[in-house]
Amino acid sequence: MARSVLVTGGNRGIGLSIARELAASGDAVAVTYRSGEPPEGLFGVKCDVTSSEEVDLAFSKAEAEHGPVEVVVANAGITRDTLLPLMKEETFTDVIDANLTGSYRVAKRACRGMLRMRRGRIILVSSVVAMLGSAGQSNYAASKAGMIGFARSLARELGSRGITVNVVAPGFVATDMTAALDAGQQEAILKNIPLGRAATAADVARAVKFLASDDAAYITGAVVPVDGGLGMGH
Repeated sequence: MARSVLVTGGNRGIGLSIARELAASGDAVAVTYRSGEPPEGLFGVKCDVTSSEEVDLAFSKAEAEHGPVEVVVANAGITRDTLLPLMKEETFTDVIDANLTGSYRVAKRACRGMLRMRRGRIILVSSVVAMLGSAGQSNYAASKAGMIGFARSLARELGSRGITVNVVAPGFVATDMTAALDAGQQEAILKNIPLGRAATAADVARAVKFLASDDAAYITGAVVPVDGGLGMGH
């Protein structure tokens, strides 16, 4: 039976790949998007995760279309890279609000139906930067590291109700965002990746698919790196 799935930030990049991977395995997938158009073949809902009202409405629309959401992937996020001495306070708080507090809004709304069903999968998309750090990304790294503590606390809260909460931590992924880096920057990053290549969005999507599957029923509170070894030991 098809499960009702909601992927935030699911109209491009990693989020779209996750949505398509889960749809291909038979799930009924809804995606949220903040700008642009909904992806072809998927149920799209316009939603900004910095608004609790928009998150609530997105879930209501997904539930009306596919039934109670059984799998949620909190993927929506932003970057505002700036070195700390030059970083305005709103540059820091905007990233925290979208990435970390956005995950809180999504997970809290997802709990409503999952607690009634006594089952569910909550998967947060963090980053290797959460553990490794990255100059110019103190705001982004803080938001992504916060997601790990948030997820592990939720895993303890919700485990007795059959709900798992896990984190995927991608490394350097070939997306439109990373394509904006110049060749020298990309080469410097690749030198530190033992597997010697960037991840594809599909690499991340397959890890999410596993955590959403019955095969991962006894995994909760985990951080799964999909980084080619970049963050090894962190």
